[in-house]
Amino acid sequence: MGERRDHLRRAPVMYDELLPLLLALDGIRQNPAYHPEGCALYHSLQVFDLARAASPERALWAAALLHDVGKAISSPDHDALGADLLDGLVSPRIVWLVRHHLDLLHDPGPTKRRLRGTAALADLQRLRRWDVLGRSPHATVMSPEDALSILLEGADLSLLDPGGEPAPIHDPRKEIF
Repeated sequence: MGERRDHLRRAPVMYDELLPLLLALDGIRQNPAYHPEGCALYHSLQVFDLARAASPERALWAAALLHDVGKAISSPDHDALGADLLDGLVSPRIVWLVRHHLDLLHDPGPTKRRLRGTAALADLQRLRRWDVLGRSPHATVMSPEDALSILLEGADLSLLDPGGEPAPIHDPRKEIF
């Protein structure tokens, strides 16, 4: 019973921790050559909708919604910055997906060889597809508040929170030497 109560209390805490990261994307302009939809928040909400339509996995929904939170700080290295912002707030799996969401763009061959036959590659391919498709300047999206509520409502938060699903593979880029 106590475990269930803790689980129910965690949803509002996650909401309060994640909402400012999303709201910081509002008005962040992106390169129109790659992002005709403009704003990073508008893009992220489109990617979230695509993930929800294509997969029942809330960890993938979360990665889709949060994949660009680092753009509020810096666009060129937003993948690493976003993962660092999310580390300790969401599961290692989600952090890993955010950190690596550009691998298939920047290093497709090595990434596919390194992850061949893994669920991690399938997840990155789905996230990449949604990221590319979520660029309509005419899409209708929900508010970030509604998106977070949908993500967290009825979710098994043990899969989303920091003690949840592990990263799919070891991440040497996160190590400090």
